Parts: sequence; C-alpha cells; structure tokens
Amino acid sequence: MTAAPGSGSGIELRHLRAFAAVARHRSFTRAAEQLLTAQPALSRTVAQLETALGVRLLERSTRRVELTATGSVFLSHAERTLAAFDQAVAAARGESELRLGFSWLLPDPWAQHTIARFEQDTGARVTLVRSDNPLDGLDRLSVDVALLRGTQPVPPPLCTMHLYDETRTAVCARDNEPTTGDRLNWNDAPQWTLVVNTASGTTGPWSWPAGHGPRHIVETSNFDEWLESVAAGRGIGIVPSTAEHRIHHPALRFLPLDAAPPVPLRLAYHPHTHPALLRHFLDAARTAATNI
Repeated sequence: MTAAPGSGSGIELRHLRAFAAVARHRSFTRAAEQLLTAQPALSRTVAQLETALGVRLLERSTRRVELTATGSVFLSHAERTLAAFDQAVAAARGESELRLGFSWLLPDPWAQHTIARFEQDTGARVTLVRSDNPLDGLDRLSVDVALLRGTQPVPPPLCTMHLYDETRTAVCARDNEPTTGDRLNWNDAPQWTLVVNTASGTTGPWSWPAGHGPRHIVETSNFDEWLESVAAGRGIGIVPSTAEHRIHHPALRFLPLDAAPPVPLRLAYHPHTHPALLRHFLDAARTAATNI
C-alpha cells in the first residue's frame, strides 16, 4: 500500500542529505556537485521529501533557492539526525574523531600543538570544519568543539573555556593608507571608516561604547569579502594579531593599534558529547594555551 502524502513514510537518509545540501548551498547545482549526482536526480529526491512530508521546504526560482519557514526548522532537525547517524556509524567501526569548528585562521602555534598532543595521547583524529558560525555547527551537531573569538554570549547547555587573549592590529590598503602615520589608536575610531565582517568578525560598532566607535561602517558578509574590501581601500580593518603573519596580500599593510582591548579566545562545547575525548582535548588545549 502506498503511503499517503504528508505521512512521513518512506523518508530515507538520502532525502535528508539531498535537502541539507541544497539548503546550505542555496543551489541545486552546487549541491549536486557536492553529492556527485545529477541535478535532475537531486531535484526529484528533494521533491519526494516534500511530498512525503506534505509541506514545501524550499522556494525555487530561476535565480536562487530559499528556505521556507518550515524548511528552516526542518533543516535544523535533519542535520542533527544526519550528524547522529554519522557518529553512530563511526562508533560502530571503531573510528575515533573529534571535529573542531572554526570561522577563520586557527591561531598558531596553539592549534598545531593542541592537535598534535591530543592525537598522540588518544590515537583519535581531529577533523577541522570551517564555518562562518561555529556555534551554529555545535547546534547542528556538525562539530564537537568550536573555537570562538570575542565575547558573544553562548547559550546553555553549551560550556566555554577561556584559552588566552589575542592582541588587535589594524590593516589598510597600501595605496590608501591612513594619514595618521605608522600607528593607529583605538580611541581615534570616530575618524575611521571601518570594514566589518558581520558573519565572523571580532571588531565592529559593538566593540565601542555608544557614540565612541567609527562613524562610517562598511559591512561585508564573510572573510573573503572583508579582505578584498580592505585591499580595495574601502576602509580600515581590525583583526587579531594572528592575521599579520597569516594573511599575505600584496595590497595590504598592517599597522600597530594602540590602546585596543584584546580579543578573548575561547572553546565552546557540549559537555556530554564524547566526554572522554573532550576531556583530553580540553587538557591539550589548556596546556598549549599556557605556553603561548
């Protein structure tokens, strides 16, 4: 007997993987490339899922794909289900893995020392997962530990561990350098045009008391847009000092930034996810941080 539309019967993991890929890429074409399948087949799989659920998950047009309100809620549950299944398979196969989420530029040498010690002590493997929002990865169970920069609040039941503080430095375009010379001062911010990465940046209007921050803001939505906007002379960027020896862009120049508050570096995690591996990772992370 055929299941009635909307009953949820007949839904398989392949349906969830197809939908999650399209939802995250906002594109059937890019999702098909990721899943190594043909786009028509992917479209049919997602349509089968919508029929089985009796709801519309995606709004499709000739130019883009967007989640419906129902699709957004369903995506969160689908990704948790997929993550739990993948973890169960790994456990059954005896594979030990801890997934570390980060937004950009893992701090060195902290990351290298932490990973090396953890893998040596446990025999498990650290998998690195880049995301504009590592906290979202924790919520979706796509990462086990997230590296955070800044003071953004972390909702319960997540826990955090402070590692150390990074100093801030300024960066500008070589062809459009500030007239203030070879140094900048944090308290001169009202004179700046500040380029802000709204997805994962550590410095923005929120970093100053009201009325004391930059009067002109250029917003970008990811690290690459931020980088190229600064290089194009749209304004000044402020980054943790890690970036100074990690970003090699011929159009950029780094400047010392006086009187700037440091950027806290923290780990966020679910306390009951892989507790034994998590304890070893936190110990390795803490030891590496004390040697910075």
